[in-house]
Amino acid sequence: MHKSGFVNIVGRPNVGKSTLMNALVGERMSIITNKPQTTRHRIIGIVNDDDFQIVFSDTPGVINDPAYKMHEAMNHFVQGSFEDADLVLFVTEPGETYADDDPIIEKLQRLRVPLFLLINKIDTSDESTLLHMIKTWNDRVPFTETIPISALNKTNTETVLKLILERLPEGPAYYPKDQLTDRPERFFVSEIIREKILLLYQQEVPYFTEVVVTSFKEDVTGKGDPIIRIGADIYVGRKTQKAILIGKGGQAIKKLGMEARKDIETWLDSKIYLELHVKVKDNWRDNDYLLKQFGYR
Repeated sequence: MHKSGFVNIVGRPNVGKSTLMNALVGERMSIITNKPQTTRHRIIGIVNDDDFQIVFSDTPGVINDPAYKMHEAMNHFVQGSFEDADLVLFVTEPGETYADDDPIIEKLQRLRVPLFLLINKIDTSDESTLLHMIKTWNDRVPFTETIPISALNKTNTETVLKLILERLPEGPAYYPKDQLTDRPERFFVSEIIREKILLLYQQEVPYFTEVVVTSFKEDVTGKGDPIIRIGADIYVGRKTQKAILIGKGGQAIKKLGMEARKDIETWLDSKIYLELHVKVKDNWRDNDYLLKQFGYR
């Protein structure tokens, strides 16, 4: 008997969905920062064994008041995760509240597949608070399982996997058994660069930024050592943001390139040469053509 299915992770920004995804898959699939809207796309990570295949899906956090067409596209990714799941992991954290008329509550109540409540970051709370959360949530939504976890510390993540396998339907493998994701290497390179922008720059600059890998070529150095030469364009919405990204004398973008290169080399297990260019595209977050080019449509 072979089990397989799509397990989708949903919840608000910054509750630890991406950290959970990485812990469950055992690989770095999603970028992680403490800033909202870090995850913009729906990212798949696949866990395989001889008798099962779990296809995890990390989604952007739900944006209640989308200000741009990009936000609407991100919410569309979330909507899709409610519609095509064999099992849903709803992630929340201590102190987080939802109004009774919140659209997410309604979506959770309508689900007809196994639904797990994962209360993350339990290391930041106490037992009485957690017990109150568990009762309050289960009075509102008919959860199949309730599991307090710490995704960062991998507390109870093995329990989550075990319970998922118990609820997973029988079925064939949807992807080759040696495949970890449906995304190409270029996508993860662009995400690593964007993660470093989120970490290194302040205020609005990271949120006006999109990264596109324009070239990815395996080569050899003059000494005959393997190297991957990567070119990437960083798009921003204003000229002032371009100046901030580059920095005085190019120091800021030089640091960005150095930080990104380290993580990309670890991800690809190869030496790389990284070349970054900054381009201005006014109001790209509301431009249908560019959103399609950037993979939001």
